[in-house]
Amino acid sequence: MNIRPFLRENRGFILFLLSFALFRTAVADWNPIPSGSMRPTLLEGDVVLVNRLAYDLKLPLTNVVLLPLAEPRRGDVVTLSSPADGTRLIKRIVGLPGDRIGMRDGVLVLNDRPLSYSSSHTLGEIVKPGWVVDAMRATEDLAGRSHAVQFMPALPARRDFPETTVPPGRFFVLGDNRDNSEDSRFIGTVPRELLIGRAHHVLVSVDWLGEDGWRLAPRFGRWAMAIR
Repeated sequence: MNIRPFLRENRGFILFLLSFALFRTAVADWNPIPSGSMRPTLLEGDVVLVNRLAYDLKLPLTNVVLLPLAEPRRGDVVTLSSPADGTRLIKRIVGLPGDRIGMRDGVLVLNDRPLSYSSSHTLGEIVKPGWVVDAMRATEDLAGRSHAVQFMPALPARRDFPETTVPPGRFFVLGDNRDNSEDSRFIGTVPRELLIGRAHHVLVSVDWLGEDGWRLAPRFGRWAMAIR
């Protein structure tokens, strides 16, 4: 097969595909949420928009930083490559370089000050089809940036860890679903170059997990929702 005529006849479409791939790997991306580690902020079935230029301009398809653009902020929801195994994760930055981070009985301690929690209430939370546990939701004041968190006392979880200082160039991340998240308590702090981008809006959302099994229903109320 002579590939040259094919390339010549389809060069416009091929250039479009290449440009689209470059856009997704260097400028903006979208990520489906496959797990409940960021509940209640993000739900399984959400698709989030990610700004890959929020912090750094990188060489496409690599973690090589070409130009720093802005500093990550405490409270940002970010996608990242796990320093443990490279898995793509989505978490919230709770510790910046130089911060002292600890946890006591589920309460986050930042620079020697326990964070405050308000508006707490309890509800039933679906862990998987057919398994519902009690969950407590509250608003956490993360040094002036408030956001929702969730605790599930019935699940085994790491609710205590000694104070640690975040090293230079690294960030401490946690899931908002504190008792059901693989985050810096397990994978360690995250180097800046492994931050992929900042998640800023839910693009679309579909409810695919029900108490009695699988289902598929659009969550129109979450479409185009800003992520706090």
